[in-house]
Amino acid sequence: MLTPQKVLEALKHVEDPEIRKSLVELNMIRNIEVTDGHVKLEVVLTIQGCPLKAKIEQDIADALKEAGALSVALRFGTMTQEERAALTASLKKEASTTSGMPKILDPASGVTFITVTSGKGGVGKSTVTINLATALARAGKRVGIIDADIYGFSIPAMMKITQKPTMINETAIPVESHGVKVMSMGFFAPNNDPVMWRGPMLNKWIRNFLANTHWGELDYLLLDLPPGTGDVAIDVASMIPQAKELIVTTPHNVASYVASRAGAMARHTKHEILGVVENMAYYEDKDGERKFMFGRGGGDMLAEQLSTEVVARVPFAQPEDAIVESVYDEDSVAGEVFTELVQDVLLVK
Repeated sequence: MLTPQKVLEALKHVEDPEIRKSLVELNMIRNIEVTDGHVKLEVVLTIQGCPLKAKIEQDIADALKEAGALSVALRFGTMTQEERAALTASLKKEASTTSGMPKILDPASGVTFITVTSGKGGVGKSTVTINLATALARAGKRVGIIDADIYGFSIPAMMKITQKPTMINETAIPVESHGVKVMSMGFFAPNNDPVMWRGPMLNKWIRNFLANTHWGELDYLLLDLPPGTGDVAIDVASMIPQAKELIVTTPHNVASYVASRAGAMARHTKHEILGVVENMAYYEDKDGERKFMFGRGGGDMLAEQLSTEVVARVPFAQPEDAIVESVYDEDSVAGEVFTELVQDVLLVK
């Protein structure tokens, strides 16, 4: 026979899909009434207009019917400002060390940071970031992306993300797409307005993305850096000295020549260079013949200069190979390149 206590027990495994904690633990389940197997209860959401309300409703109904409920009637409320403040404080405390440093930045956190950089724009750095992240997620890893290209943010558009992060007071819950958690300046720039900031403000926002975002448990956090060796790259190097770096270029010798500066900076900051990714390396026609649209040798030249190797050569992707505009299907030629990169370079099986 169902009782209010048994209802709570049945809902202990039902999580808030954004915070990834039990609804019961978060005290979101209240005012339970059980009459002859018919259940009524209140669900108190973190914010009004919660974008995942329908999923929460379905998960609760499924859990209670599995526990024997004949019917489930829900009504929704919203946390008070005081309750949201307490939740924010709890999330921040959980995500911080005793010294106040975000746990995610502690070298002992278990998070592997990978910065993806290039010497110039237009070489496909963000495409590489997105597809490496999704390949890691397909391999069962918990992955996040920070779109740290503050001026040239593009990842939300490239992943066709239309949802905004949920804000609980000053704590952001990243948006999830293709199994990857994403934070970007693009979520906070209305109408695609340009960002016109100098160094200190850039540093502040990168720190916000790290410290005031509820990432939860992560295995990998990828940072899509602006091209070149400017303020953001310098700040990231000082904030995350344990980061590893992938350098993206095209086969064109000018692109690789410019990218060598980014590689030189990585060595100067003592970031480990994982290797060079040569993007748009070739186009494979229907007969399997490879055409080298941007020439050949740029990636190898860069790798030699940096005493590393070319760890991936990514072809031009044909439109039918993509799930969305920039996320390659796992079974496409380009998608397989990223699966191999995850397995061979990051040793994720």
